Amino acid sequence: MAGWHLGIIGGSGLYEPGELEDAQEIDVRSPFGEPSGPVTTGFLSGVRCTFLARHGAGHRLPPSAVNYRANVDVLKRCGVTDLVAVSAVGSLREDMAPGDFVVVDQFIDRTIGRERSFFGPGFVAHVGLGDPVCPRLSGLLADAAGAMDARLHRSGCYVAIEGPQFSTRAESVMYRGWGADVIGMTAMPEVRLAREAELPYALLGMVTDYDCWREGEPEVDVSGVLEVMRTNAVKARRTLAALAASLPAERPESPIDRALDHAIITPRNAWDRHLVARLDAVAGRILPKAPNG
Repeated sequence: MAGWHLGIIGGSGLYEPGELEDAQEIDVRSPFGEPSGPVTTGFLSGVRCTFLARHGAGHRLPPSAVNYRANVDVLKRCGVTDLVAVSAVGSLREDMAPGDFVVVDQFIDRTIGRERSFFGPGFVAHVGLGDPVCPRLSGLLADAAGAMDARLHRSGCYVAIEGPQFSTRAESVMYRGWGADVIGMTAMPEVRLAREAELPYALLGMVTDYDCWREGEPEVDVSGVLEVMRTNAVKARRTLAALAASLPAERPESPIDRALDHAIITPRNAWDRHLVARLDAVAGRILPKAPNG
């Protein structure tokens, strides 16, 4: 299938993508530091796929220690055209039960202290993020997940918290009042960076628990989360294979492929050449216009 190259970021419970044909594990370097680990690239249902475990081998990285910039950068360097993230989430809604899948389409960012942009002083960009996920990719992902033996929700708002602790009951109730549907610790700044890298992004949330907003029930604990994750991970791998198999033979262009066209605000003659050099993959499509030197 010409044109498609799926990048897959596996979250808690999904540390490998399943059976990839002609799989190779390779180390890819990033000017933004160390990624979570090596990538594994191969073919899934005939489509080129490159997989990266967000938390690294053995889940060694807590959410706030993940180098999100390096992760997105190395996937872009591998030639990824579209990015699918899989994440364990807690539910903030009665009808989103443990074991359900949610294809997230909106986000509330409550993280602090994480690098949120590839750009900075000397090369400033403001990308649009009103609709943070790719509707085409999310729709295909939802169709693939719907064929699995899991209850599916085709939209949902994800509130991202810093962690590593789970939320307090007061916070959980507050997030429900804000209109959030699920809660997690890793989608931000990942989705922001994907947009800056001109990568259409979709997120499959695997519900593991009800967070702690339900009165009279115990708070979240890791043992309960892990039990649900084991079942969800099998379904998630099958969903990814079904997604790859469902892709059209040719990949039509997405508006997100050109997200930087009207985002750069710094005049060319003021571009910082050191920052521009670091952006050779993320912003490579527009960098031939950069000044020499």
